[in-house]
Amino acid sequence: MTDPITDTTMNRGGGKTGAQVLVEAVAAGGVEVCFANPGTTEMPLVAALDAVPAVRPVLGLFEGVCTGAADGYARIAGKPAMTLLHLGPGFANGAANLHNARRAHSPILNVVGDHASWHLPYDAPLTSDIVSLATPVSGWVGTVGSADDMSRTTAEALTAARTPPGHGATLIVPVDFQQEAVTETHAGASPRPAPQPAPVGADVVERLAKRLSGGSRTVFLLGAQALTEPGQRAAERIAAVAGATLYSETFPATAERGGGLPGLDRLPYFPETAIKALAGARTVVLAGALEPVSYFGYEGIPSLLAPPGSVEVLAAPGDDVVQALEDLADALGAPVLTHGRAAAPDGAHLPEGPLTPGTVGRIVTALLPEGAIVSVEGGTCGYPFFTASADALRHTALTNTGGAIGQGLPAALGAAIAAPERQVIALQSDGSAQYTIQALWTMAREQTSVITLIASNRKYSILQTELTRHGASLAGPASTALTSLDDPALNWMGLAHGYGVPAERAETGGELARALRRALAAGGPRLIEMAL
Repeated sequence: MTDPITDTTMNRGGGKTGAQVLVEAVAAGGVEVCFANPGTTEMPLVAALDAVPAVRPVLGLFEGVCTGAADGYARIAGKPAMTLLHLGPGFANGAANLHNARRAHSPILNVVGDHASWHLPYDAPLTSDIVSLATPVSGWVGTVGSADDMSRTTAEALTAARTPPGHGATLIVPVDFQQEAVTETHAGASPRPAPQPAPVGADVVERLAKRLSGGSRTVFLLGAQALTEPGQRAAERIAAVAGATLYSETFPATAERGGGLPGLDRLPYFPETAIKALAGARTVVLAGALEPVSYFGYEGIPSLLAPPGSVEVLAAPGDDVVQALEDLADALGAPVLTHGRAAAPDGAHLPEGPLTPGTVGRIVTALLPEGAIVSVEGGTCGYPFFTASADALRHTALTNTGGAIGQGLPAALGAAIAAPERQVIALQSDGSAQYTIQALWTMAREQTSVITLIASNRKYSILQTELTRHGASLAGPASTALTSLDDPALNWMGLAHGYGVPAERAETGGELARALRRALAAGGPRLIEMAL
């Protein structure tokens, strides 16, 4: 007797199954990769991936790796990746990185298998309210109502995922509709073309041009497409004539860096420092960024960081911010600037002594190859690197947009699959790396060109900082136990080797430079523990 769950390639009546129609629909819409951690209710879709080789399956050992990799892929490829997740608990395992993806405006399509529609009323152990789980981290949530509805609903989900500014979409697919045959007349719906970013009105540009002509202090906060090269070049023109200060938003989804681009830094993380950076500005212009808000609320410190009445919106994240910046530069009469080729960093005179966050930033900046992608998570070395990297060769930086820890390694994995010709660096802290350490296994399996640099200080440094900000002591036994990672110390060599990734340890600047050069020459995934 045939098992109705596992006999999924074709329906017993012949013709295409709903699962095959779904995979064909996403392929027709430009989806090329599916990051998957499937279970029983996704087996028809697994079989359909055999039947539709245009979509490449990539296995993750944990759903948070799948969703974070889809985020990193979408940021670099500029188009959706698909995730394949198992019921509500599987989706919940991936929700933290979907929170980050929503904040990054990444166009992810999540496909979640559900129990057979006729089995749901019996409240089996894995039954859950997937819609309620998905809604906070998805811009669109829908459930397939029949096999014949598969193509239309899939097309609707993919269109929603790609709609600017991009909030992701979650499609729930009962397993019986995956298995059933689809009639020929319902097998061919296609996603609509991706909507284009909304233009910014001439009245907005003219009003801002008049305000910026007054000569008072102006700050531009750049996000989204404003952090591409064309966006930064247009902002640079504006700054040259208006005397404006340029900042990236604190946690940009992607930012082009180095190679002679403006040396703009991120708006500082801590609210006191950010308020100081914005102090005295009559106008804070948002160009693809949201109004800056303190990450957490602290007594006596305002939640909104810009001076009252200073914020002006040039373009929202889903608008055509590059064109808006260029139009504003033209309205101000800003000349087009000429740029020579930037000099390559000096890799010959690097720090040799004990590693510090600052020396790590200098070494990585000097040795970073042109066109690299750097996935930054963790403040220990992330902030010093981002500041130093203005002098690096041209590269792309990814940061943790939503603050949910465990984004860095999966995003690096997804970026490497999106752009296999580019070197990827995962600049990671030891505590945050443990959230999704399973990404190393997928890096090894897919032979991705990812070098993971672990800032190993054996503590949750940010939590220790926050303890002191709250007036607490680090000397108490609970504070020590909950913020340190040295009892036992994490064995990064053993962890990396266990997942199939070659690894070594560096304690000095000289050792790090030599290890990084070896890793860059070797290709494939590598891990370097940086002992701080």
